[in-house]
Amino acid sequence: MRFGQQLKSSLIKDWYFYYISYQDLKDSLKTPFETDPTPQNPKPKRREWTEKDEQQFVSKLEEELDKVYTFQKVKSEEIIRRISASEKEVNEVIARADRLAAREARGEVSDESIEDDFMLLEEDLSDIIADVHDLAKFTQLNYTGFQKIIKKHDKQTRWVLKPVFAARLRKKPFFQANYDAFIVKLSKLYDNVRTRGNPIKGDSAAGGKQQNFVRQTTKYWVHPDNITELKLIILKHLPVLVFNPNKEFAMDDTAITSIYYDNTDTWELYMGRLKKTEGAEAIRLRWYGGMQSEAIFVERKTHREDWTGEESVKARFKTKEKNVNAYMSGELSVDKLFEKERKEGKRSEKDIASDEQLAREIQYRVLTRKLVPVTRSFYHRTAFQLPGDARVRISLDTELTMIREDNLDGRTRAGKNWRRMDIGVDWPFTQLPPEDVERFPYAVLEVKLQTQAGQEPPEWIRELTASHLVEAVPKFSKYIHGTATLNPNRINLLPYWSPQMDIDIRKPITHRFGIERPGQSADISTSGNLDDDSDDEDAVALPSLAPHEDETENMRRLRAARDALEQHDLDQHRDYGTITNDEGPNSLDIEERIAAQPLPVPEDDYPLYDSEDSEDDLEEARYVGGWHYRSKLVKQWTKQAGMKVLHWGKAMITPHPTTMPQNGASMGIPKGTGTVKRFKAPKGKRIHVPVRVEPKVQLATERTFLSWLEFSIILGSIAATLLNFGDPLTLAAAWAFTIVACLSLFYSMGLYMWRVKMIRTRRAVTYHDKYGPTALCIGLAAAVGISFGVRWGGGGWNGGLKG
Repeated sequence: MRFGQQLKSSLIKDWYFYYISYQDLKDSLKTPFETDPTPQNPKPKRREWTEKDEQQFVSKLEEELDKVYTFQKVKSEEIIRRISASEKEVNEVIARADRLAAREARGEVSDESIEDDFMLLEEDLSDIIADVHDLAKFTQLNYTGFQKIIKKHDKQTRWVLKPVFAARLRKKPFFQANYDAFIVKLSKLYDNVRTRGNPIKGDSAAGGKQQNFVRQTTKYWVHPDNITELKLIILKHLPVLVFNPNKEFAMDDTAITSIYYDNTDTWELYMGRLKKTEGAEAIRLRWYGGMQSEAIFVERKTHREDWTGEESVKARFKTKEKNVNAYMSGELSVDKLFEKERKEGKRSEKDIASDEQLAREIQYRVLTRKLVPVTRSFYHRTAFQLPGDARVRISLDTELTMIREDNLDGRTRAGKNWRRMDIGVDWPFTQLPPEDVERFPYAVLEVKLQTQAGQEPPEWIRELTASHLVEAVPKFSKYIHGTATLNPNRINLLPYWSPQMDIDIRKPITHRFGIERPGQSADISTSGNLDDDSDDEDAVALPSLAPHEDETENMRRLRAARDALEQHDLDQHRDYGTITNDEGPNSLDIEERIAAQPLPVPEDDYPLYDSEDSEDDLEEARYVGGWHYRSKLVKQWTKQAGMKVLHWGKAMITPHPTTMPQNGASMGIPKGTGTVKRFKAPKGKRIHVPVRVEPKVQLATERTFLSWLEFSIILGSIAATLLNFGDPLTLAAAWAFTIVACLSLFYSMGLYMWRVKMIRTRRAVTYHDKYGPTALCIGLAAAVGISFGVRWGGGGWNGGLKG
């Protein structure tokens, strides 16, 4: 959707006059025509952009910026006042509820009821939540509008305004407003009201008391435009997990930093975690908050295959920052590491012994495998969880950044220390060179469930994960992504999501889900892809309204223009055949009908990821050298020559299809609708697609081969039986059955060996057999046909009947 239409359809009616006047700014970029339009020349050339035009445009742009900034600031202050007033009301109602409960405990009878008060408070808080949501969308839309109009200005006028206006935006940073403080306060109030003054209490400390825990985790990407809305939706079901409720909220408290270790020669931990091999480990050091944090968690994540009957586990123990270097280098023994804790006696001997065993294993692996710090991940985490109850935990990681910690390429980053000290939690780390930092464009949502076998997750979680707000990315790893991105010359095996980073993950609304306010005019999500506006002067546009005009007349014109726009879209969709005139009571709206259209089926069922396997194997053989490399090179050249010959032959035989236009709509279907994307690995790289391999997969492959082998033996037995007759006519039939049996045997053996190799290397290829069964049936039919044909042609049937 064009941004101009997106702005018109997404704005809030009550705030209409405070949005950027995008259409007015677009019109001000058009200079008058040099000559009057004529029938021969309806669109004459416009005069050149002058300094006076630039001054007028900048002045109008400043007015719009001041209008948006002032409204955002006033509205934020209003929300703060409303939250404070609601907090007093909630405390008063809870106090009354406590007094009423005390009287009932003493046996006193009272007709007083405060349930209605709690319901009114819940409605009031829901209204404030909707205000925060609307203000976040207002900010996002206006910021996008300013970026779009500046881009259009620089493109049309050739006068560069972007750097100058960026400085003006920094002085009035309405777009940098952080709503996390609102969310934390609203979460606490809403939880108190929802639980009627009896919120669940428990240990909310970072990491809690769990040392080894098992969770079912699913991960999603969230576009920055949807982050605030997502947080507001979740807080209505789960409270924000505050680690220190006695401290005023600060962004540094939500910061989480991890240092990942690996061997920079083999990258064995990276490869193991990427391929999900049995027993693959990840070793990291993590701390919460700023660099001054004393508590460091040493963690090990171990992957277990499902068929083993075990679950993947994260185990960790806590130590002090001053002991990390000595412990990781082996200078400090594990016994001395826990000596003070054992003397204090604050924990049981069993727990200390368990941590000691874990510490020994981690230290042994770091020293023997020569593991060093390689990648740092930093993000701000908003966790939603009932305190002391880990059955449902949702975390949203924003401002995710990966940073190099190694000392490769002749640069000293961390040196001999376990972490580099030139950065802290000062996101976005502008002091770092571009090759040392990767700023992830999305937030990462993790839904962690501890449900019993056969138990379904809550309904609201299923609706959330199926909504337009999130994009599922199974098995996404911050460490894997950061290491692969920051080491392009060393890592050749890429995760499957790597080619998808350039694709916009925003999606239109397919069903009503999210924060809604009764009577609100914004029915379309702002999460759609915002394209640049067309310069076509005949496009449908809403009138731009000046603040001094009559408001009633403005609203009437607004509704009339919006109805005209909706009717225009409706007629267009009818022309495309996407909707009909049958408008029943249960009929879908326009967006739902478009979303319900089936996607075109790709020619190949899978994989959607193409990797240069031959080049990757050749690169590996290059390190080995000798005849092994030469044989691989000859095979590569032979394969390429054969493919070229096959391509030329196919081009001569196969007719060429008519070339379709690439721009605009095709056959009444808008360009880009329902396309199936195929991802190609960069040259010299290979994409690793997760493939689930269990023992039953190997057994199924063996059973398939044995079935083919059994069939080949049966055909061979038939051929041997025919040879016993000694009849020359049966010799041809025996030969036919023998050839089919041998072809079937060798084909099945080759297919079995290829499948075993692909399973062992966990390649995402087409494992099912498309052509083998068909070819076997054709061969068998040919052998039977030869038998009948030779017998019939040699008069065998007549002779047999006479005898």
